[in-house]
Amino acid sequence: MNRTRIVVVAASVLAVLTVIAAVVPAGTVLVADDTDTDQRYLTVPVSEGSTVALEYTHSVERSRVYEAYAVRGETLEMTRAEFESYGWGFPSAANVTIENGTFVYSPDRTAAVLTVSPGRIAGHTLHVDDRSYDLVSVTDAQSVDLHVVHRTLLATMIESIYE
Repeated sequence: MNRTRIVVVAASVLAVLTVIAAVVPAGTVLVADDTDTDQRYLTVPVSEGSTVALEYTHSVERSRVYEAYAVRGETLEMTRAEFESYGWGFPSAANVTIENGTFVYSPDRTAAVLTVSPGRIAGHTLHVDDRSYDLVSVTDAQSVDLHVVHRTLLATMIESIYE
């Protein structure tokens, strides 16, 4: 084989491998991006049914709030909400039960993007399955968009270069 043929074959193989990597799924992640700049703060592996939860202290009531979501495709389906006292922003018409002194309900809410403004007083914590992240320190209290992304092998490889 002459040199030109080798280069053409190598370039063709590289092109085919790139196309394959661009379509082969490599997994699903929960992403936390800055709402204004799109700066990526977190990328956490998730799977169908993974629990994504926000826990914080309510700004007016000064009581614990816990909101749990399940990953459903590329959306987050709210499955449970817990709060310790009624006050501003809490559901007055929801079917609320009391479990161990905590108000609990199962909201009917699905979102492609959850926008969260982590607060130093509220102390927002993000729970993803068995991992927890201090959203205030991770984001320096900047507003974030949480969303689910299905990544390809190529996207995963490119992102790992820039991490």
